[in-house]
Amino acid sequence: MKHLPIYAHMKLADAIHLNYLLLPIIGRFGIELGFGNKTIKEVCEEKEINLSFFLEIVNSYHNKDYFASEELQNYPLTLVVEYLINTHNYYIDVKIPELEEMLNSFLENSSIENKSNNKLITNFFEEYKNELINHLKQEETSLFPYTFELDEANKTKIVPSSTIEKISEKLVEKEHDDHNDLEEKLFDLKNLIIKFLPPVKRKDILEKLLIELFRLEEDLEDHSRIEEQVLIPRIIQIEKKIIAQSV
Repeated sequence: MKHLPIYAHMKLADAIHLNYLLLPIIGRFGIELGFGNKTIKEVCEEKEINLSFFLEIVNSYHNKDYFASEELQNYPLTLVVEYLINTHNYYIDVKIPELEEMLNSFLENSSIENKSNNKLITNFFEEYKNELINHLKQEETSLFPYTFELDEANKTKIVPSSTIEKISEKLVEKEHDDHNDLEEKLFDLKNLIIKFLPPVKRKDILEKLLIELFRLEEDLEDHSRIEEQVLIPRIIQIEKKIIAQSV
């Protein structure tokens, strides 16, 4: 039942019951709760959302094996980047503040025995948070504008020399390395809590924090898959095409 595909005439409420982790995903499309018994098709038409793109995204989050579909490669790059930016906004405006609130609650209810460990956890979290935000901002100021620049050059067949120079800088390779670094740091933060934290006064708060870190990790993995299996292959494809035409 868990891996049934999510389809156009399914009620959106049923899709949420099938996988509640889709809640923040549909929010990135501007869909708010209160859609009644409307189907996914009806909600997308009402919100002027590209139905097939929406289905590709929610199915790829619902079932990682579904991502073998090549359909996502055919959507306009502007549509893909817009979704990725909405996801960034969710991390910065919702997820990070939520985790900070949980961490602060844990610290406020910490026992004397754990005081010495609080600074270590706080430093780990702050370091990861700052690196994640910097990475997201870097994509928005570098990778995404570069994507639009390539797309425009490919469409108009007008390729400025500055674009050729940027292609030679191999920006997409750095993007993959950054994703790996962020995944390792988040794993280290979770590992610190799981393996090395002494018994705590309010373990319920700590468990909630840990669960949300796991959920963030899963969400970020899916987000990275869209970038690395959809956006970056499209970028590389256009880069090769431009280089071939400029020789």
